[in-house]
Amino acid sequence: MAKLAHYVLVFRQVLSESRKHPTERSDNKLNIMIVFTLFYAAVYMGNAVYSTFIPIYFHSIGASPEQIGMLLSLGPLVAILAQPVWGTIGDRAKTKNSILLLLLIGSGAAILLFPLSDKFVWLLLAISLFTFFQTSIVPICDAITLDRLESERRWSFGQVRMGGTIGFAVMSVIFGVIALSHISWMFVTYAVMTILSIGLLLRFPKVEGYQSYGRKMQIWELLKHRKLVFYLAVNFVIQSTLGYYYTFFPVYYPSIGGNSVLLGWAMLISSLSEIPFLVYSRRIMKRLSLTVLLTLVGVAAMLRWALFYWVMNPYHILAVQLLHGFMFIVLTVTMATYINREVPKELKASGQTLNGLLNLGGARIIGSFFGGFASAAYGMRNVFMANAGIVALCLVALLWFAAMERRHGEGGSLLGAEG
Repeated sequence: MAKLAHYVLVFRQVLSESRKHPTERSDNKLNIMIVFTLFYAAVYMGNAVYSTFIPIYFHSIGASPEQIGMLLSLGPLVAILAQPVWGTIGDRAKTKNSILLLLLIGSGAAILLFPLSDKFVWLLLAISLFTFFQTSIVPICDAITLDRLESERRWSFGQVRMGGTIGFAVMSVIFGVIALSHISWMFVTYAVMTILSIGLLLRFPKVEGYQSYGRKMQIWELLKHRKLVFYLAVNFVIQSTLGYYYTFFPVYYPSIGGNSVLLGWAMLISSLSEIPFLVYSRRIMKRLSLTVLLTLVGVAAMLRWALFYWVMNPYHILAVQLLHGFMFIVLTVTMATYINREVPKELKASGQTLNGLLNLGGARIIGSFFGGFASAAYGMRNVFMANAGIVALCLVALLWFAAMERRHGEGGSLLGAEG
């Protein structure tokens, strides 16, 4: 009887939807996509405040480069432990929305613990609790968004994700000005953006966890997919160098004459540089394979880190920031799309959090923790050049893999199956 009642309810919902005027249905879909876009904008506005200015905050309260590296590597270590848990819970929950709500509430509350003390142990505890919730927000949101987009072909993931890029860019400049005299306002600002995100999340359509019924699958099943493992490994290497950049560029930039206002503009330029790819992402992914796209990312990364070594003028660095548009966003969108297309539906949330585990967890640990000690021993400028060398080695592996794909007749475009 319970199943019969469920089918009757579904039938009534479908019938009700079919009676709507086509324009009304179209408008509803448009409104939902706008809500998703605004949600990404709000989340990334909060991320801009935290990721850009938390190293400056730690530096302002007297933390050494080694301590900053340890603080910003502990968070990703917690993420490595937390993300498989949140991914599994998301796949098995009645709705993924409820898990995303919990993550937002937890991160918004935990961020307010930071300014209560400047003791190193307290900061370790605060950043651990904060990242336990915060680092899984984007992967779970990506899983929800991509699930919804499967029934809405007029919108691409890149178009929706552009909200995050614009939000990050705008907040970087705004808070760059505020940070000149009120760096500690970052925590309340993040909390406010979290409240706004929650308000938008409540307007999301419900997306179920596909393991809430039917077969149960473990996240480690994903490791049987050899191509996925290779792509994740390449992503991990490049993201490790980005992890170093996110941690130490805000500290390095003032040493060559920059300040928090110029830093905000640097982040604005890097964010806006992502827009061309986001606008044309669907066309690009229809034409190019993931191997080719990752190779282009590697070339851009190698060039960028080498220029960070050679360019010592803070204004010229602003131009170098344009290369960011060929790196982070390409990695993010292509990997999220590939995972959504290739993994079983029962593991979609787990697949996204596994990607986040490696690239917001493991990669950030390498970049922050080991980067901190390398910076203390050799200087931040020299570490940027070392990162260029690391990416060069990664490019060799990508070229070898591309040769293997051609030999076996593989390597079609990422979205080649779409009409």
